[in-house]
Amino acid sequence: MADEKAPEPKKEAPKPAEKPAAPKTEAKPAEKPAAAPRPSAPPPRRPPMRWGVAHILASYNNTIIHVTDVTGSETIALVSGGQMVKSDRLESSPTTAMSAAAKTAEICRDKGVTGLHVKIRAPGGHNGPMHPGPGAQAAVRALSRRGIRVGFIEDVTPMAHGGCRKKGGKRGRRV
Repeated sequence: MADEKAPEPKKEAPKPAEKPAAPKTEAKPAEKPAAAPRPSAPPPRRPPMRWGVAHILASYNNTIIHVTDVTGSETIALVSGGQMVKSDRLESSPTTAMSAAAKTAEICRDKGVTGLHVKIRAPGGHNGPMHPGPGAQAAVRALSRRGIRVGFIEDVTPMAHGGCRKKGGKRGRRV
């Protein structure tokens, strides 16, 4: 048992040192209090936002962007994909929708509108497609990139409530 070592004596934890007393400072003669920093001038106020509503009808044949005031009674701009291109098949393309939105944004800025709430509409109803065409998303992105502030984006596609009978006959559409 020569390999066994004797247990080491327990060490006591060191006592925390007392905090030294703060050095005494000599009293200085009374001086004028430092002047409080003057608040800087408030930042210049931005002109108030003027909002409008962009009604975007995006079908698979065309994209129409109609901007009105907030009440919807006054038209500010009306641009369609057909005004941008010559061929009928390109009226609903995203590229055409972007150029139509750029023209719309320019007209809106000229008339003082700085922000738009967007209402996207597909043909819908009892016979039309319920999904917007390819130009809807491109138009919203182009409006935003042209410096128009986009408020809310809402889908206002008309929904059928079981009124008219769908086309297709008794046995439906046969493919």
